[in-house]
Order: sequence, then C-alpha cells, then structure tokens
Amino acid sequence: MKLVLLGTGGYYANDRRHTACLMLPKIGVVLDAGSAMYRVSEHLATDELDIFLTHAHLDHVIGLTYLLDVLPIDVLRKTRIHGDAEKLAAVREHLFAEALFPVTPPFRFVPLESVSALPGGGKLRHFPLTHPGGSLGYRLDWHDRSLAYVTDTTAALDSDYVQQIRGTDVLVHEAYFADDSLDRAELTGHSSLVDVAEVAARAQVGCLILVHINPNPSAGEDGGIELERVQRLFPNTMVGSDRMEIEF
Repeated sequence: MKLVLLGTGGYYANDRRHTACLMLPKIGVVLDAGSAMYRVSEHLATDELDIFLTHAHLDHVIGLTYLLDVLPIDVLRKTRIHGDAEKLAAVREHLFAEALFPVTPPFRFVPLESVSALPGGGKLRHFPLTHPGGSLGYRLDWHDRSLAYVTDTTAALDSDYVQQIRGTDVLVHEAYFADDSLDRAELTGHSSLVDVAEVAARAQVGCLILVHINPNPSAGEDGGIELERVQRLFPNTMVGSDRMEIEF
C-alpha cells in the first residue's frame, strides 16, 4: 500500500509545504483536505473518493473548495466527505455559504460511523482527540498492515489515544512545536516533538512520520525539528515532506 503525503504543513501554506492532506491512491482514500488537495488529481487511481476529515479548521478543509476544478465530474459525483456530523454541518453552512462559494459541489457529506469499511477488507476507526473545538484521529487496519493518523492534539503518554494507535505499522503524527513548549502546546492544542516521540515509543508503532510542521520562517527549516534528537528517543522517525511516498 502506498501512502502519499500531499501536504505536511500546519496552519498556513508556505513555499515548502501545503497544509494537511494525505492520500492512499490505490483505495481512493484521502485524510484531511488542506491546501494540498489540488495535488489529488496527480495520484487519482479510482473512480470515487472517500475524504475523511479530522476536524473543520480551515487548514484541514479549505481544499474541499478546490474539488470542482481538481476532480473529473464523474468522480466528484461519487466523492464522499466523512467526518463528525457537527463539523460537516459547519463546513456545509459556512465554507460553502453562497456568499463565499456560490456553486454547490455535487459530492456528499456522510457522518462517520463507528467503523467504516475500506477496500481490500480493511477497516477505518476514529477516536477523539483533545483540541480546541474537537478533533478526531484515525486508524486504518488490514490483515497485514496498519496506519494511524493523529493531528491537532497535544501528545502525552497518558492520552487515551495512545492505546488506539498501539502497534500500527505507520504513525503519521503532528509535531508543530519542535521544542519542549508544553505550555504553548496545551494552549493551542498541538504537540511538542519529544512528547510525540515518547508516544510513538509507548504505543510500539513501527514507524513515525512527523507532519503538521510549523510554517513560520522564524521556526527554521522543517519547523526547527532536529531529527537526530527525536531519533534518540524513537529511532525509526522521519520528517514528512510534501509529495513524499511511503510503502507500508
């Protein structure tokens, strides 16, 4: 299975990274719909798409407004947007308000079920995360591989979601703060690098990929992440970059 990191930045796009969007082209699954959504067309391999939203903050949903131009109309009509019912209602009412976006796209909004079936006998489960306004994490399992996606939350060893991601082959996790700024992390609902590494180790995942990187130039390249530092805590770690492809 190939995972494509279409967008690996947080908050706003910069010259290096667009905002959150991951894709599993083989099965037509997209996780989050940030500003990198326009790249979906480069990897489209199915005649329908299922887009799963973690929450409704703009850096995770703005790409939904691109789809009228990105997808062929026959695919667009078979595209489903999944998420928490309240968040989907907010997207419909506000992002696609006539004053902001006068053309109603033909895709469907589908509230999440407890378990969603995936092609190839896989299953997708979601779990709550701590974040202002609320957010969701996702775990995707097949008989021979697994993937977890956790963003927009404050990583901590005692978080309930640690058990939800236990043993996954690949964990894609945000690391917005490259230092140990716990106060800022808790205030904004984001994660510090060391805490993410410790969560990955506690959950015994196979590989950790860092995303939702701080876009502020003052943070430095790759958000100031010192990869060698985090690899001392969890060796199999990489910093995600836009258009990176991972086989798992």
